[in-house]
Amino acid sequence: MQRALNSTKKRIESIDILRGIVMVIMALDHTRDFFHVTANTSDPLVIPSTLPVLFFTRWITHFCAPTFVFLSGVSIYLQSFRKSKKELSSFLIKRGIWLILAELIILSFIFTFNPLYNLIFLEVIWAIGISMIILGLLIYLPFKFMLTLGLLIVLGHNLLDIPEASADFKPGFWYNVLHSIRGGALPFAPNHLLIVLYPFLPWTGLMILGYCTGTFFSSKYSAAERKKMLARIGILVTLFFVLIRWINVYGNPLPWKTQNNGLDTFFSFINLQKYPPSLLFMCVTIGPALIVLAYLENIQNHFTNIVRIYGRVPFFYFMVHFFLIHLLAMMVFFVRGHNMADAMKAGQQVPFLFIVPGEGFSLPVVYLIWLLVVIIMYPLCKWYDQYKTNHKEKWWLSYL
Repeated sequence: MQRALNSTKKRIESIDILRGIVMVIMALDHTRDFFHVTANTSDPLVIPSTLPVLFFTRWITHFCAPTFVFLSGVSIYLQSFRKSKKELSSFLIKRGIWLILAELIILSFIFTFNPLYNLIFLEVIWAIGISMIILGLLIYLPFKFMLTLGLLIVLGHNLLDIPEASADFKPGFWYNVLHSIRGGALPFAPNHLLIVLYPFLPWTGLMILGYCTGTFFSSKYSAAERKKMLARIGILVTLFFVLIRWINVYGNPLPWKTQNNGLDTFFSFINLQKYPPSLLFMCVTIGPALIVLAYLENIQNHFTNIVRIYGRVPFFYFMVHFFLIHLLAMMVFFVRGHNMADAMKAGQQVPFLFIVPGEGFSLPVVYLIWLLVVIIMYPLCKWYDQYKTNHKEKWWLSYL
């Protein structure tokens, strides 16, 4: 029992550090969305029109959502060390419902600053919420069944690309929410749209695999064994990505193509579908993430101590950093001389109020704003982490 508790403690440190790293990177993409001059006029991943630095600025943030979802699954397994199946199931279902409501009500407003809720988004928090509910229902099933189910979903969901590619394919509402790359904007009331960016099926499969990976943090494995297993699996997953992507037949809706130069061909090779995440998208992100996770337990320095704080309060960080970025964008909007009429007019072109397409800053300025956001978030996250630590009697904090 003591060995399991010690493993849990080490796991929390390494997972919080990795989660903190990807959350800091995540803020870069959101800062680019609101401040880069081409953020709302062109896709930074379009080859060959993009610039290499812009491509990588967007591409590196692909690690965030899958790592975040995967680590949520690992954390759920670790909760089983101190909760019964019934207690864990109840907690997951209730927290999942809360996260979905938070996505619909709180985060949709933070994204848009539109009190009329003309646009409601289903993004990563929704995907985590619905996956938690499903995992809460599956928690009673045997471990091997859950592992098999997770593998079947992650490895096989791209078979759905075949019917979806047909011009005659017309998905209904629930299929759009489940998987369809055509999810897009779904009307649910006059002048109101539901934007499905994260169809949940592949994300649920990824969370299930994260849950199953949590077994390496149990008393069955020593720290050395855990490090070896995580590193090996990470390497195998990464090599699997290279092989299947090279074959260029399955695993991503769009094949890679030889371009005019080697760099653009490499970009085409690693440019993968995120909405919903393809098999190869998950492999190229989770493989390296597992390798990093394997070696984080033995690293403790000033950098890891800082990013660990972000990783300990992920939901708080997500909400507040997005609000802060949008608030700063609004301030810049008015400093430029715009008024509310301009904001409403621009809101007809982009989903975010106080953003004018074609206005913005160069990439170096975006990076400076990103660093400012991350620095501001540190004392806020540290305060909230200490508050949660000192008020464990407040049950509702476990949902935040």
